Amino acid sequence: MAAKKRKQRFYVEENETIDQCLSRMQKEGFQPVRRMEEPVLKEVKGGKKNDVEVAYQRIVFEGKPIEE
Repeated sequence: MAAKKRKQRFYVEENETIDQCLSRMQKEGFQPVRRMEEPVLKEVKGGKKNDVEVAYQRIVFEGKPIEE
């Protein structure tokens, strides 16, 4: 008996469109159920202390297995 797939996260990579990410999900047997955005932080040096700020938002899709 094969192990049952569970929810999986798919990140939209650099130089990849949302459509390309969704196609990749489908090829792997998943369908999107939720879209999220996560902040990617960067450290900025300034003066006596270092600050952290948002560099950009990364798009993440949560996928569930396609039931056949």
